[in-house]
Amino acid sequence: MTTRLLPAARLFAGLTLLAGPAFASSGQERVRVALQTTNSSVGDATQDSRRPADRAAPRSDPNSMLAHEQLVAKARLGRIDVYFEGDSIVRRWGATDYPQLLANWNENFHGWNAADFGWGADRTENILWRLEHGELDGVSPRVIVLLAGTNNVGALAGTDVGQEAAAEIARGVKAIVDLCRQKAPDATIILTAIFPRNDDMALLPIIARINAILATFADGSRVRFLDVNGSLADKDGTLVDGVMDRRDKLHPTLKGYQIWADALKPILRELLGPPAAADLAPPPTGDPKAAR
Repeated sequence: MTTRLLPAARLFAGLTLLAGPAFASSGQERVRVALQTTNSSVGDATQDSRRPADRAAPRSDPNSMLAHEQLVAKARLGRIDVYFEGDSIVRRWGATDYPQLLANWNENFHGWNAADFGWGADRTENILWRLEHGELDGVSPRVIVLLAGTNNVGALAGTDVGQEAAAEIARGVKAIVDLCRQKAPDATIILTAIFPRNDDMALLPIIARINAILATFADGSRVRFLDVNGSLADKDGTLVDGVMDRRDKLHPTLKGYQIWADALKPILRELLGPPAAADLAPPPTGDPKAAR
């Protein structure tokens, strides 16, 4: 089945249904400005690889812009104590279009008021843009779980990767950490190491170099570095059987997500106490395209 991009009228109508006329009006303006200023990027696979990793840049495809408006609306709903941010690896865990993964999310985080703000194919610069445009404003989470950078790494496939590439991607992640600390100064940030990926084994050394830099961002208090890669892959970076999708060798399976959850939960208990019986987080969202 061929999926057509939403015309502007249908896009804005969807936003109106989501959050009411007043929100739709402001959302229309943000989408209009973003689409006018980012016509060099079209969709998930054609982002400009020349953009600096630490400089905010939006995704211009209408589906991503609609997802952004949904996430801005989500940030205004319920109570969010644990804020997950990142790309598709984060997004899929708490998304309505991945029901098995969402069930695992609920099993692990129910009662901690956790909300998922990941978006698929985002690079660090795209996450920065979303955070600069309302997705964290006024949320005041107590914990932020961040996993970002693998799409920046993936864009380097087939190139001669040097030390500067790792440093630049690390700067992009650091920019996200700094912005999160600015917008949510009381939150503890759990900075997760970029997961190993076996779709291109040549990318493993740069992932290791980036993670070594990310580890230096931890201060033992407000920023903690969490590395579960030893449970996802062997010392050479070859994935443990069953932890990642067999086809793309990039996105975690239920087994892979559970490894991450088992490492996160002791930290959440330390910072938040045991999970409550009731959960006050906003309802999960999903890929707008999947909903159609």
